[in-house]
Amino acid sequence: MRKASITRNTAETEITVEINLDGTGIYDNQTGVGFFDHMLDQLSRHSLIDMTIRAKGDYHIDDHHTVEDTGIAIGQALVKAVGDKKGIYRYGHFALAMDDTQVACALDLSARPFLVWNVEFPTDKIGTFDTELVREFFQALSTHGGITLHIDKLHGINSHHIAEAAFKSVARALRMALEIDPRMADSLPSTKGAL
Repeated sequence: MRKASITRNTAETEITVEINLDGTGIYDNQTGVGFFDHMLDQLSRHSLIDMTIRAKGDYHIDDHHTVEDTGIAIGQALVKAVGDKKGIYRYGHFALAMDDTQVACALDLSARPFLVWNVEFPTDKIGTFDTELVREFFQALSTHGGITLHIDKLHGINSHHIAEAAFKSVARALRMALEIDPRMADSLPSTKGAL
């Protein structure tokens, strides 16, 4: 089983992430940021990565450090769980429709982190959640997960739907990239011989 656990403690946050890449999308996420928990639940459910996340942050300042540091810890856990990447498809893509919104994701588990973010929100907040934190999460996930990650909003007018479609499209693309290719189960998906 491809599993990993990461604990990240700083002066700003205390975070524990446990994941199982070969799960069924079971989740138990408690970060103290309600909307963010909802997004992490979507990430787990639609990627089929089992996730248990506990986070405590400096909420008296804002949610920024909690969201960003959780992205860092999930990225580190992904790297640890996937190991040498032998047999994985490596690439994933998904265009996800949610009511008024469509968000497309294409990614490569390349160990070369790069985020392309073409997503704009019509509002600054979803409830009390700052919409700019969605990008911060994916930047941290990309950087610490070694993921080339492209996320594009094709259209959308509702901020909640846009954020949720982004998380779900990334989840579905991750699911595709992390699956084992039965035709290449003992090989690395690269001509370089290393990822």
